[in-house]
Amino acid sequence: MAGGHRLLLVNARQMVLVCAGGERFLTRDGLRSLAVLEGASLVVGTDGLIKAIGPADVIRRQFSGETFEEIIDCSGKCILPGLVDAHTHPVWAGERVHEFAMKLAGATYMEIHQAGGGIHFTVERTRQASEEELFRSFQQRLQCMMRAGTTLVECKSGYGLDLETELKMLRVIERARRELDMGISTTYCGAHSVPKGKTATEAADDIINNHLPKLKELSRNGEIHVDNIDVFCEKGVFDLDSTRRILQSGKDIGLQINFHGDELHPVKAAELGAELGAQAISHLEEVSDEGIIAMATARCSAVLLPTTAYMLRLKQPRARKMLDEGVIVALGSDFNPNAYCFSMPMVMHLACVNMRMSMTEALAAATINAAYALGKSHTHGSLEVGKQGDLIIINSSQWEHLIYQFGGHCELIKYVIVKGKVIYKT
Repeated sequence: MAGGHRLLLVNARQMVLVCAGGERFLTRDGLRSLAVLEGASLVVGTDGLIKAIGPADVIRRQFSGETFEEIIDCSGKCILPGLVDAHTHPVWAGERVHEFAMKLAGATYMEIHQAGGGIHFTVERTRQASEEELFRSFQQRLQCMMRAGTTLVECKSGYGLDLETELKMLRVIERARRELDMGISTTYCGAHSVPKGKTATEAADDIINNHLPKLKELSRNGEIHVDNIDVFCEKGVFDLDSTRRILQSGKDIGLQINFHGDELHPVKAAELGAELGAQAISHLEEVSDEGIIAMATARCSAVLLPTTAYMLRLKQPRARKMLDEGVIVALGSDFNPNAYCFSMPMVMHLACVNMRMSMTEALAAATINAAYALGKSHTHGSLEVGKQGDLIIINSSQWEHLIYQFGGHCELIKYVIVKGKVIYKT
């Protein structure tokens, strides 16, 4: 049924806008309290954009006589922006549940890596998998993320490490971007690890001379769309020089820089990212004080991944130091075979407990700041007129329950909505 407007949400107990003044990100004092309305209603147009937000009686008068494709009574419930997951590796074949037992027995990430496990185990299985097999498992994972409230997700390639498999992964992500309701930001991560038989320099040369020109060609032809370039900048993987060369070459063909840095060793990745104008750097468990200040100055987002530090028993990223220095802090699930978590509500909870973030800081980090990390905070990450109508409705009178109830999101989330269209409801 066609209507004048797509969706009307009425009488929300709380409506968490996150931002109300067009902010592209929140830092410092902006994180102390978020914009929240009580007894509010919201309208999404047929173009999928938010048309009006305000007190229920005002919206009722303003839109009396108008037609809507769907009306949802939100009495006693909370409306929040759809959650944004700023870092995932969701396209792969080859479960690594056996490695979890190794980790619990004390094996480190690099020990598993050197024993033929880790990334290389997944690379071999992903190379063997068909495109259709990869798409089907990817689709199921996206559905799990969506049911946990994620409406925009960053998706990386990186389990191919050769041009053929990296392109296969990017085609799978592109198909999902076109066919599924979830918002996707695509990241080329061909420098996720150094392929067997190559040095980091040789791998960087291959990426710069072969991979990136092919990506540019396919992008120009409209076959695939890639937003970001990523490198695993780490001791024993890609050093600062190789990382710089790859990231700069990606930037030269129009990709946003959004990379792994300072996870296992302090290698000054944050300083490099700030210098290159990176949109975001992920992990940062070992970031230096100088790197934190450089990122704050450059408005380079820090994508923190509390699941990784938790599961690998690493020290936690210094979220409080970053927040105090004015860094734009975002969150991601780091979903991958090594950190198997679909749920941004659980990520926010871990960020609060283990990284000492407040609930308002965590929600901003999983909405407006995560959208900023993907270069999309002008369209996503808050409930404001003109932005995309992506939101979740939870069965609670206080929004904080989404973070407070650890593992309780399945019962709390009643609706997930993208562009004003209900894509999941319980």
